[in-house]
Formats: sequence, structure tokens, C-alpha cells
Amino acid sequence: MKSIWEEIEEERRLTPKFRAWIECSYKDRGRKALAAVDERRVKHYLDFYVVVGHGDEYIVEGDFCTCNDFLFRGRECWHILAVRIAERTGIHESYDLWYQDVWKL
Repeated sequence: MKSIWEEIEEERRLTPKFRAWIECSYKDRGRKALAAVDERRVKHYLDFYVVVGHGDEYIVEGDFCTCNDFLFRGRECWHILAVRIAERTGIHESYDLWYQDVWKL
């Protein structure tokens, strides 16, 4: 039996079923993550994913995020969830640049 994440990856799109599951499972974090994906605020660089929040940009690499929620509480934040959705659906902005080089500019 496939997990819901495997189904999302197979479909490569956010169906109403997947959206409902994400919102039901993750509540407010799920809604924020879906909004970030819908608004194309998930950016994929050569070295990192970056999620543009309301006040800052947050680097996400695997199960790590630079936001305060993750750093202080040590749990999955909505930025990580947004990247997980974006990776499986392909809904993100891609840049053929290193974020660490862009950040220095």
C-alpha cells in the first residue's frame, strides 16, 4: 500500500484529495505550506531549497530549517512541509545558481 506522499509524488500535482489530507493532517502548518507552494514561494537552488516567508527567507535542507520554530522547538515546521510538497509535485521556482552566492550579493 502506497503512502499519501508516494501518491502525491506519482501524481505530480496537488489534487483536492491531497490538499484535504495535508490540511487535515498538519492543520495550520499544512495551510501555510500549501499557500507557500501555491504562491510559488518555494525556491530550488543548486545547494538548498529556500522558502520565502512573510518576514524572511528560510533555508531548508532535508529535515532541517533555519526558522525559529524549527531551531527552538526542534520539530517539523511549515517550511519543511512546503519543500516536501514542492519536491513531490515539482511546483517550485528553480534557479541554476548557488543560493550561498546569491545571498552574498
